[in-house]
Amino acid sequence: MRNGMILTAILLSCVPAAARAGTDWQALPDVAPAPADNPTTAAKVELGKMLYFDQRLSSTGSVSCFSCHNVIEGGDDHMATSAGVHGQKGGRNAPTVWNAAFHSVQFWDGRAPSLEEQAKGPPVNPIEMGMADLGAVTGRIRAIPGYRPYFVTAFGEGDVVTMENTARAIAAYERTLITPGSAYDRYVKGDEAAMDATQVRGMETFAATGCTACHQGPAFNGPALPGGTGFFVKFPTHAASPYVAEYALTDDAGRYAATKDEADRGMWRVPTLRNLAYTAPYMHNGSVKSLPAAVRVMASTQLDRTLTDQETADIVAFLGALDGPFPEQTLPRLPPTPGDLLN
Repeated sequence: MRNGMILTAILLSCVPAAARAGTDWQALPDVAPAPADNPTTAAKVELGKMLYFDQRLSSTGSVSCFSCHNVIEGGDDHMATSAGVHGQKGGRNAPTVWNAAFHSVQFWDGRAPSLEEQAKGPPVNPIEMGMADLGAVTGRIRAIPGYRPYFVTAFGEGDVVTMENTARAIAAYERTLITPGSAYDRYVKGDEAAMDATQVRGMETFAATGCTACHQGPAFNGPALPGGTGFFVKFPTHAASPYVAEYALTDDAGRYAATKDEADRGMWRVPTLRNLAYTAPYMHNGSVKSLPAAVRVMASTQLDRTLTDQETADIVAFLGALDGPFPEQTLPRLPPTPGDLLN
């Protein structure tokens, strides 16, 4: 956390410098990185996809990962804050699962260092999926005999139907949810015709405005940091911006809610800027409905800049160049529900 804050301060202090023009524009890799203890395999991906779509991992049998992170579209649910079991509403906007594999840490407040740890959170969140504990989640899966052959294929014989392996499988599937090949990716690889003149101008405006201080790297979510160190920034930085009150941007304490460290108040993990056309509404509380408005809000609250209509339109055009092709998704066939699991 401290390393992330120090790096953030260094980056922000450099915003006015001429070096902005030398931004290291990076294309999104074709394959997401996987940890050494959970290499991606086809068997894990198949199992993880089944678990991702399975509503039976919730207490009511009505909510799955897919419920809030719709991979048939933008990887979110287009609600300001998501609805979980019994119609309860969460406090934060569901971030897209697309390209989450490239985040330094997971959740808005970075409380999970990996996709594997993130996968353990929603099932036992009382508002989201509402299971009593992780043991209850494992018990539910074990009570569906049709799952065991898939766990064996993915992880071998023995006591393999575990929460750890459940999380590993879901994470493996999520690492396939990446969108390389955008117009921007092709452009920075040398195809000068991939982006039009407005998008190129927007790219230059994006850098000149200072957006790359935080939104850099192949996923535009900050630099890759070692050992699960999260890249966090203060938001909002300029409390005097009129948007702070208009959109209630300080009502949520950010990372502080997870750590109770006063230094973390108002600190947030930097979100990806890819596929933004698919993920309205914006901000951690889903309070900003349009992308042009979000661009203006960020320029004002983070950089103390008031953008012209032309600058805003150009940046929005550039952000559109970050929309990449989505890998085709099909619904998995899930194992049958045993009669003794029915209410």
